[in-house]
Amino acid sequence: MDKLRHGTPARRFILNSGGYPTEASPARRSSRLRRRRRRGERGKPPVLQFVLSGVAIGSIYGLIGMALAISFYVTRIINFAQGQLMMVTVMVTAELASSGYPVWLAALAGLACSCIVGILSYVIAVRPILLSNRFSFGWLVSTLGFAVIVENAAAYIWGPTSQAFPPILNGISLPIGGAVLTAQQLLAIVTAAVLAAGFEIVRRYTLFGKLGMATAADPEMASAIGANTAIVAIVAFTVSAVYAGIAGLLIGPSTFANPYLGDTFGTYGFIAMMIGGGTERPIAAMFGGVLLGVCAEGANALINSQASDWFPFIVLVLILIVSPKGLFSTSNPLFRPRRAAMTRG
Repeated sequence: MDKLRHGTPARRFILNSGGYPTEASPARRSSRLRRRRRRGERGKPPVLQFVLSGVAIGSIYGLIGMALAISFYVTRIINFAQGQLMMVTVMVTAELASSGYPVWLAALAGLACSCIVGILSYVIAVRPILLSNRFSFGWLVSTLGFAVIVENAAAYIWGPTSQAFPPILNGISLPIGGAVLTAQQLLAIVTAAVLAAGFEIVRRYTLFGKLGMATAADPEMASAIGANTAIVAIVAFTVSAVYAGIAGLLIGPSTFANPYLGDTFGTYGFIAMMIGGGTERPIAAMFGGVLLGVCAEGANALINSQASDWFPFIVLVLILIVSPKGLFSTSNPLFRPRRAAMTRG
């Protein structure tokens, strides 16, 4: 747990990837404050800076939220071991990279291990619940139990202490107005956007995507027309493991490899899914993640460095009061599909 005591994930991501600093020596801080007061900034980071930083870290939250939403979309079960799937990718990649393997090969091996653990989570913790009608909320206990097993197994294999994660992009930054977007942050934003758009295209326009939609709508009817719902679910859990693993690869260079990493990011991913409305359409979790990241960074910059620990929960509660199924859900009149609105009219 020593790793988690060095600030919030968003704060570490910004500090280590070259974003705005929140701490400095007294002399440097005093000089910076004088310059900012002359510019009328009152010592706060520029709004554009924390917005860009929030979009970057929010993209990672959104990827984890999408990973949760993809598996939920097909099975109607939230896999609370999703954060641990991300952790497996980070730990395996760090271990192999430190042993001398190329980073790209270590990353592929980490993603493969995450996929294996993701499939096991379905076979062990989810499918028995789906086949049984006696325990409607048994998945809550089974997925949490699976998460605890994976986390403790990782702590036993690698130890509870933190390990260094290999860098992916260094020394490159893109100035935008009065803000700076580092290469690592830009990579996170672009990767998340491509993966979100790619999943939505597959879901809407491919045969397998339509099978997934049919399974999500009515598993029994999907089976009646010949769809193998078990295979569809396994593929969904595999894809969700890949998305969670990629999120781990994006955040890894800005933090450390730690067996308990999945707890923190799994929680933020869950909040992103609920804020966005990912339980109805997975891509909404990405928008929820970006909104969460911007709000958390705004609180971090404008209130104090600890505000990003509790402010996301306030945002979650307020949004769920206004839109119980999420801000970007299909039940929200502002984001209802046009076809449905025309039909009702």
